Amino acid sequence: MMKKIVLSLLLPGFACIAQANAAEKLTLMLDWYVNPDHAPIMVAQQIGAFKAQGLDIDIIPPSDPALPPRLVVAHKADLAVTYQPQLHFFADQGLGLVRVATLINSPLNTLMTLDKNVHSLSDLKGKSVGYSVSGIEQATLATMLEHEHLKADDVKLVNVNFQLTSALLTGKVDAVIGGYRNIEALEVKLQGHEPHVFNVEDYGVPAYDELIIVARRDEVARPAIKKFLAALKQGSDYLQAHPQESWLAFAKAHPELDTELNRQAWVKTLPLFARDPARLDRQRYQHYEQFLFTNRLIKKITPVDDYTAEIQ
Repeated sequence: MMKKIVLSLLLPGFACIAQANAAEKLTLMLDWYVNPDHAPIMVAQQIGAFKAQGLDIDIIPPSDPALPPRLVVAHKADLAVTYQPQLHFFADQGLGLVRVATLINSPLNTLMTLDKNVHSLSDLKGKSVGYSVSGIEQATLATMLEHEHLKADDVKLVNVNFQLTSALLTGKVDAVIGGYRNIEALEVKLQGHEPHVFNVEDYGVPAYDELIIVARRDEVARPAIKKFLAALKQGSDYLQAHPQESWLAFAKAHPELDTELNRQAWVKTLPLFARDPARLDRQRYQHYEQFLFTNRLIKKITPVDDYTAEIQ
């Protein structure tokens, strides 16, 4: 009888300890299939940084790249990888999403051409430019052309339906806007060509964070988010200190991604990752918000603090 009494007194304590030690689950939706752009996340997982923070992270590639942020809004995911330009559209729509971390704090977008007669953007006059995304890519191109004293209608726009590389390689267009400097530019080189690459931020387009992580506004103060950011920083630090070792572990974990293109992309993207994922450059977001508003891509100016958070 005494043993039963003692056991009944101890069991609640054991239950509390077990509950305290249980890892907290977080669901992170990627923006697309796993690739080198996600390296800090994957490395944090490799080295056990999430587990050390008491987190059980479920990393899920989406079936549709447009879904992840909306799944967060619908409480079907805790975090989502998306893009800073998209975040401004979400804010304009009042979706209640907040940027909590940055993966890549540099634009990846470029204008590329294989035309040997194009030495500067001014040489594009009268030529065709392929694009995939209406609105933002057109505004980006128009700004770049204006920077070189050209007008948007000085070039012919051709919708190539997300076939940027093939459209360029087959000569369907003279140039493309929207190819990434760490993917499509490398892909073209691996095909034996030498593209002329113009980075958008060098031609009047405000610099922005390419890849970010968002959460719901009402979840920002959640301790698990702060733990996630601490683990992500550890993953980023380890990646920069051990790039080759991290690549080999990534390639082993994802053998289907062990390609020359991904190996080169891993190296090319290293200097573009945010060294402190939690750090926020408010002025950068203000400038890009103004850029979108000026180009009539959003209806109003939303205060930066309404759709960003800096959690330290």
